[in-house]
Amino acid sequence: MNPRALIVDDEQSIQRLLKEILSLEGFDVDCASNSLEVESFIQTGEYDLVLLDIHLGGVNGLQILRHLRDHDEQAHIVMITGQPDLETATEALRLGAFDYLMKPLYLHQVISTAKRALRSKALIEENRRKQAHLDAIFRCATEAIILIDNENRLIQANESAFMSCGYTAEHINTSILSIQTGCKGICRQKLIEVLKSGAPCHLRRFECCKLDGSKRVLSFNATTVVDKDGIVSGAAAFIRDDTQLDFLEKQISRKNEYAGIVGKDSSMQRMFSLIDALANVQTTVLINGESGTGKEMVAAALHHQGVRRKRPFVKVNCLALSEHLLESELFGHVRGAFTGAIADKTGRFQKADGGTILLDEIGDISLAMQMRLLRVLQEHEFERVGDANPIRVDVRVIAATNQDLAEKVRMGTFRQDLYYRLNVIRLVIPPLRDRKDDIPLLVEHFLNKFSLKFNRPMWTVSHEAMELLMRYSWPGNVRELEHIIEYATVFSSSTIISEKDLPHDLTVSILQDRTDGVRPPVVQNKLSLDGALEKAGGNKAKAARLLGLSRSTLYRMLRDDLS
Repeated sequence: MNPRALIVDDEQSIQRLLKEILSLEGFDVDCASNSLEVESFIQTGEYDLVLLDIHLGGVNGLQILRHLRDHDEQAHIVMITGQPDLETATEALRLGAFDYLMKPLYLHQVISTAKRALRSKALIEENRRKQAHLDAIFRCATEAIILIDNENRLIQANESAFMSCGYTAEHINTSILSIQTGCKGICRQKLIEVLKSGAPCHLRRFECCKLDGSKRVLSFNATTVVDKDGIVSGAAAFIRDDTQLDFLEKQISRKNEYAGIVGKDSSMQRMFSLIDALANVQTTVLINGESGTGKEMVAAALHHQGVRRKRPFVKVNCLALSEHLLESELFGHVRGAFTGAIADKTGRFQKADGGTILLDEIGDISLAMQMRLLRVLQEHEFERVGDANPIRVDVRVIAATNQDLAEKVRMGTFRQDLYYRLNVIRLVIPPLRDRKDDIPLLVEHFLNKFSLKFNRPMWTVSHEAMELLMRYSWPGNVRELEHIIEYATVFSSSTIISEKDLPHDLTVSILQDRTDGVRPPVVQNKLSLDGALEKAGGNKAKAARLLGLSRSTLYRMLRDDLS
């Protein structure tokens, strides 16, 4: 639409001249000779430009100016006079006149003033639109938005800031240092620091404590406000209340992590439910799973989630001890029971009285030991080595093995009656290769663990490195993954773990899996085993970690070497 102009002058010749000039410039022009005509015209709509004679018959043009400004604050009014007066000109500008022209009027003068008035009106309207957009954003934003000027005064805050942070309209134009909203003022302090330093500030998930003791979890972002000339004119802060989100994330995290066991796969979720159901049931449990799947952690969860959690949880690795030592370790002995028995010893079963005992690698004990264990399970009593006096105990037995005990029963190497006693309830832990969706979750868990252990910033894993971890078959399961992540965090030169930070054996294995489907053994010969033991100073557990093996596999290899 064409811009509209209103000419207010009681001289017809001036009206005709100005109308002709403005019409050529694209204006739709109306002319009025007195205040009544002005009133009639302004009822038809708004004008972009008004040319108003100060001396209009018996009426002072300043009165009409006031009336026009009341009717339309955005109208650009240019005063015209043939009798210039400094006091009148000053008063006109004070009342909001855009400009002041003196007769006689010149063509270029009128055109220039009209164009300037249109540009000014356009800029004002553009600023009004931008301000309206900002106001809409302020009103709709769920985050609290706070603006301060370069003198630390609060110049604007949205409704969310009023509701969440306790600001009120009375705080506007007040130094935020003097504002008390019932909290410790962390956000206000950080906002002032941003203004002083010029550097943005990001705080993620910090705890906001109000003076009444209530707590919220907030995220805070602040930056400076810079004008078109590059001068800092203030600072803005965005404060998001993440209390509910933090609560939900912790709920999800708890769902994916049960007593330190990490897993969102459906098979793991079913196992978590079974642990919950079995925790307070005092029956014997058999845990089956490959080496490194976390059998010991499942046993610990069964104990610590149940009624026996305040009593001892005793662990025995049956594979790590010879038959003679295992008997003494489990049941104890009296002084003089055998050579070297210089004092009485309390066995693990007696130490676990009232609590839980975990018999790990149960499939490797001898038939004689199986018989003694069967009696304990049936009668809840045993004798120490070299002593005929029975000792009664109240112990929940949890057995764990990576072997197929049913197959060992068929082969005659495991007692059928003991198998039935142990296999009252059976928990099967799935291997990592069958729940690969848990790998990213486990990687994040171990990265957190080693970040705390080594007091280092949190690592992330590159997309390419994660693809390799997802492709690997994980014969050592979760334990092997933990060792690989520890290796990567030790040797990574940055906070991003890339392919080059992963062990060479892993990438070689993946490459060979892709070409022939055959994974080369981690330990190639006896020399590599001896080398690992030497490097570990004889510590078998550490040597197993260096080789990427489970402890039971290492013990088995050592026995094979000795035989």
